Parts: sequence; C-alpha cells; structure tokens
Amino acid sequence: MGRSPHTHDHLGEAVPLTAARTREDRPARIPEVDALRGFALMGILLVNAQMMANPYGLGAITDPGASALDGTVEGVVLTFAVGKFYLMFSFLFGYSFTLQLASAERAGASAVPRQLRRSLGLLVLGVLHAVLLYTGDILTTYAVLGLILIAARNCTPGAALRAARILYGCLSVFLVLLGLGTLFMSDAETAEADAELAEGLPELIAGYRGDASSVVQANIGQLPDQLLATLLMSGFVMTAFLVGLHCGKRRLLADTGHHRAQMRRIFLLGAAVGLPGSLFMAMTTTGPLGPRWSTFGLMVGTVTAPALTAAYICGMLLLMKTTRGARIAAVFAPAGRMALTNYLSQSLITALVFTGYGLALYDRLSPAVVTLGALVLYAGQLALSRRLTARYRYAPVEWLLRAVTLARLPHDRDQSAASR
Repeated sequence: MGRSPHTHDHLGEAVPLTAARTREDRPARIPEVDALRGFALMGILLVNAQMMANPYGLGAITDPGASALDGTVEGVVLTFAVGKFYLMFSFLFGYSFTLQLASAERAGASAVPRQLRRSLGLLVLGVLHAVLLYTGDILTTYAVLGLILIAARNCTPGAALRAARILYGCLSVFLVLLGLGTLFMSDAETAEADAELAEGLPELIAGYRGDASSVVQANIGQLPDQLLATLLMSGFVMTAFLVGLHCGKRRLLADTGHHRAQMRRIFLLGAAVGLPGSLFMAMTTTGPLGPRWSTFGLMVGTVTAPALTAAYICGMLLLMKTTRGARIAAVFAPAGRMALTNYLSQSLITALVFTGYGLALYDRLSPAVVTLGALVLYAGQLALSRRLTARYRYAPVEWLLRAVTLARLPHDRDQSAASR
C-alpha cells in the first residue's frame, strides 16, 4: 500500500489526496461525514460491548446482581446510545450510496453491478461476523436492504422522503400498539416469562466461556432470536437509508452552511421528542417501573430514537462549523475513514476479552467496567486510525471490499466519490 495523504470513499475507502487535487472530475470532500461516522462508531461500541459482555443485554433480562452504579451506567447507555447510532450509520450509508452512483458514472462504469458486488461482499462479511464474533451484526442487514436502494436509485428526492415518512409512520403505529398490548400483562406474568428466559443463561454462559467451537455454537444458537430483532430493526434501517438517499440526491451535506436554521430546528425538535422517549425506555428497563412496562418502554424508545439521531446529526454538523467543533471533528474523522475495519476490530477485540477465544470474561465484569473498557478501546482506535490514515490509502477491510466492488485490485487511477 502506498504512503501518501488522502481523501476517502464510503466506509473509509481512501484515495490519494494529491490525486484528488489534480483531478477536476472529483468532487470536493465532505470531512464532516467522516466525523459523523467516527462519532457513530463510539456509540456502536458502547452498546455492542455491553451486549457481548453478559447475557442480560442492557436490561433484556433482569440481572439480580446488578448494583446501583451498574443500573445507572446501563440507564445512561440506554438513554443516549441504544437505537441511535446504528441509525446514524444507516443514514450515512444511504447518503454515501448516491456518491457511489456518481463515482461509477464518472468512471464510465455501470453502477448496478458494482453495487451488487458490494452487497455480496457485505453479506459475506456480515455472516462471518455474526457466526464467529457477534450475532448483533448490522452488515447483513445493510447487504440485503441495500438491494432496495439499488432498485430505488432513480427515484426523486421527494419520493425517497415520502417513502421514508410512510414507512416510519406505519412501523411506529404498529410498535406502539404492540407495546400497549403488553401492558395488559401483570408484573407476575412478565416476571414468570423472564424467569423462563433466565433458565437458559447458565448454558449460554458456559458456551461463551468454553473453547472456540463452543463460542461458535453459542453464536449460532443465538441467531434465531437475533433474526427477530433484526426484522424489528430493519424497517427503521430502511427509513434511514431513504432519508440518506433524499439528502444525498439533494447534496445537503456538501454545504451545510445554507441549512443552519433548518438544522437548529431539527436539533431542538429531535431532542425534545427523542430524549424523553429514551429516558422512558431506560426507566422501564433499569429504572423503577415494573417489568410489565419494559416492552412498551422499548417500543417507545425505538419509535422516538430516530428523532434523537437526527438531533445528534444536526447538532454535530452545527458544532463542526465552530472553531472548537472543527478540532473535535478532526479527532473523530480518521476513525470514520476506516469505519468498517474499526467496526469489525471492535467485535474481534471484545470477543477476545469476553469469550473463550481469549480471556473468557463473559458475565464476569460489571457494566461500569465494560463501559470504561469500551471508551479506552475507542480512544486507542482514534489514535491508531489517525496514524494509519496518514500513512495508507486503504484500511485492510476497506481495501478488500473495494476490490470486490470493482472486481479488480484498487489503484491510484480509480475514480471514487469524495468524502463519505
């Protein structure tokens, strides 16, 4: 791999900065998008680390040994991270899709074969990720739903936004009604259901603390339940894809200075709607409300999460227009340039810590310690990403995915869309 400063493509696929400056047919980069992706990586890690560390899954099943500190930490993660950052990634995926189409057009190549190969590459990576490392994989969902983006590539920006609104509205009504239905259950009935789930925990814990084969078997055993969660999540992923497609077709992130007033309104409205919903979800999961409220709280939190995600995106974009915010963006951006490599390496490192692949600390560390460890890991990724992106054009997994997408080895003459 060559050593030169660079700009980059979707999920951190970089091209030499010198080449970008000498080619007039390449658009100006959008560094804020890198910073958003890097910021999203932090939130993803905070959630995934908790899910990989113990079987209680941020309150999915009540942990009888949890301390007040553990409950507080889980409540903070539930409020500010759960359900928000995968939507930010999804929005950026949809936005970057439009830049990928433009890249293919400039190269004189057909966009559809490229995108189909890209989806296949993501699918293979996602299946391996789910079976070997972490069942809560998002790449398989992106690979499958990305086919819908390919089919909708020629839609107008307005049509994409209308489809997103209709999809979000239908999903929200369904989930709220589903959650309301669970309120007719008594606390005793809910506790009994949780007790039945808890019966399988000793076997699960033993599996993740065993050898490599038992870890894989434990992951495979979790896949059916994870599939149900993925189906619930997929509608909101598709909604975020469509909003990103709308914004990408209108090039809204290429010049955010003209949209500051609108972004302020979205930030305030998103926080006003999303934060109470997330707080309610945390209270029903780890707080004082009874167990029969947990499903309804989860549904409310899921429905209002896109609002808080929108607030995060607009708030970060507004912040990055300030001097201090620009410095913050410069810290996050290198991690965002190699987001796919960082995402998979997060799972690899946490698997080495918590499963029989390495230290086998599954269900042996408190949520507070896990969160602290996740922040330390992310700080290390920030530092390493800065060094790698200053030295190499491509991070390892980005290079591999780009080779699959182009059906050949990447080289300096590749036309790639600017910053994603």
